[in-house]
Amino acid sequence: MAESWSFLDAFEPNFRPLVVIELAKGTKEETIKWFTKRIVDKKANGGAQLLVKPLVTESGDENIYLVGASHLRLLLGAETVGLVKECNDNSMRTFTYSSRKTFKDFADDNHSFLTMAECQYIIKHELENLRAKDEKMIPGYPQAKLYPGKSIVRRLLTSGILVQIFPLHDREELKKLRQSWYGRVKVGYQPLDEIRCYFGETIALYFGFLEYFTFALIPMAVIGIPYYVFAWEDYDKYVMFATFNLLWSTVILEVWKRICAIVTYRWGTLLMKRQFEEPRSGFHGVLGINPVTGREEPVYSSIKRQIRIYLVSLPFVCLCLYFSLYVMMIYFDLEQWALDYHEENESNFSSLMLFVPSIIYAVVIEIMNRIYRYAAEFLTSWENHRLESSYQNHLILKVLVFNFLNCFASLFYIAFVLFDMKLLRQSLATLLITSQILNQFAESLLPYWLQKRHKKRMKKRIYSLKTDTDLSLVEQVNLEKEMGTYFGTFDDYLELFLQFGYVSLFSCVYPLAAVFAVLNNITEIYSDALKMCRVYKRPFAEPTANIGVWQLAFETMSVISVVTNCILIGMSPQVNALFPDSKMDLILTVALVEHLLLAIKFIMAFVIPDKPRDIQIKLARLEFESLEALKQQQMKLAAESLKE
Repeated sequence: MAESWSFLDAFEPNFRPLVVIELAKGTKEETIKWFTKRIVDKKANGGAQLLVKPLVTESGDENIYLVGASHLRLLLGAETVGLVKECNDNSMRTFTYSSRKTFKDFADDNHSFLTMAECQYIIKHELENLRAKDEKMIPGYPQAKLYPGKSIVRRLLTSGILVQIFPLHDREELKKLRQSWYGRVKVGYQPLDEIRCYFGETIALYFGFLEYFTFALIPMAVIGIPYYVFAWEDYDKYVMFATFNLLWSTVILEVWKRICAIVTYRWGTLLMKRQFEEPRSGFHGVLGINPVTGREEPVYSSIKRQIRIYLVSLPFVCLCLYFSLYVMMIYFDLEQWALDYHEENESNFSSLMLFVPSIIYAVVIEIMNRIYRYAAEFLTSWENHRLESSYQNHLILKVLVFNFLNCFASLFYIAFVLFDMKLLRQSLATLLITSQILNQFAESLLPYWLQKRHKKRMKKRIYSLKTDTDLSLVEQVNLEKEMGTYFGTFDDYLELFLQFGYVSLFSCVYPLAAVFAVLNNITEIYSDALKMCRVYKRPFAEPTANIGVWQLAFETMSVISVVTNCILIGMSPQVNALFPDSKMDLILTVALVEHLLLAIKFIMAFVIPDKPRDIQIKLARLEFESLEALKQQQMKLAAESLKE
């Protein structure tokens, strides 16, 4: 029964496996035949017109299938998804098969015109758009209901028939990428174009932002080192550092928008039209008619969703926030105990004990953040949002609110209630450093170690089998299907968001915060690159033009940092000495300065264009040409109708 991969290739010499489909073991034969037929059927018959091959082992299991596509099919798919490529005149235009000769580096025999990530994205798009025609159920599974227009892949996933779909690694390309990315320690930029070609724009843009943010932290770090050395106990001097902090946090985010526009224009995603968003796989409801598409699909009452959000999710989030504040007060009790113990003993051990409460609290914060994340995901899924974007926005809001309070509440309390700058410095340093160490261990080192152990066991098991299949491919697929799934850049951006908070909100009290952030981000680049290449399955590419809602999150944090730094400046003895008689005058002056700085910040955001002038001109020219082409087409149709 087993066939070798080379034997199959003899009949399909151009077949290149790009995507792996794993079905549940014991999936019924009629289901497999129906599903694979729909994959290979012509588009006119409702199929995806792709190539599919079973990966057969000696055990006879046929639950793993490899999917590819002909070069022509991929080019037509590129037009369908609206990929943007560079033309011979150096402009960026939406790819069309009819005008393929006008695009740079295109040739009929050039199979590298589309990157592997783009090819896999096209295949994913085609598989997800396989839709039921007149079927009422998945063949062999009467409980898995279908209706016209329902995504077959989504129904197979929710029914447990389809285990997973993931893109296959290209070993040679991955080896080259690893070597240029993190294979050796070097001072220089990351190969963002190569990362984009292999992993897609979303991940490449995250690493671009991580690199940019690290470079942006260097001025703060450079100023912070002498500040730490020469003015450690002189808190009067943090006025200048806080003022620089205000300008820094505003400028870096505005500059990033411009850099992001330049990069995404070069990648073509700045010009890509937004795809119509389908209902997410976890969405459920009674069958109804979508008023926009006219198709039959599940419909769920928005009133029911709002009731779930405001009567269940919101109270739960508030309860979690209260619990976080309760834990914070326990931490302050521990701080007081450690201080009393030190005053009684005055020893080296008692000096070290002063740091123990902050370390324990930092560990507890990380544990609470992770537990709350699972609860937030469950609640957001239970709210039953129709679209993935709506689901992500509600999840991000829940997580950001809790993480912000959980991580920064104690610092605000120390700064503005206890007025203890020495304790604020100690707590900020301990929380920042401990959280960085824990994140590096939990996100990269531990998964890498576990993956390495699993890889050794899997290799032994594979080589113990006597099989006629192509061992290298069987080994690769079996190793990759057991690897962890990368769930996106959410956690990575969240970590940078919290780090930005530590640096921008209170770093004037602890100037070395930016130094530790730079050191952490340098190791973060290497550890994140390692986990992308060695720990997780290859994720599907996702075209994107920016960092999405995280841009707004960072900008909100920068606004809060203006307020906190103004209050810190107002609390300094240096400023207090200017208002010896009236505290009200001091408060009003600080409020006025804070409003002026916020006004300057918003004026800067308005004055500095999000896109450079040359890119604005290119985008306007493309829009003009599109309108002219549409006008010519309408005139042609009108002329033809007059002839009739």
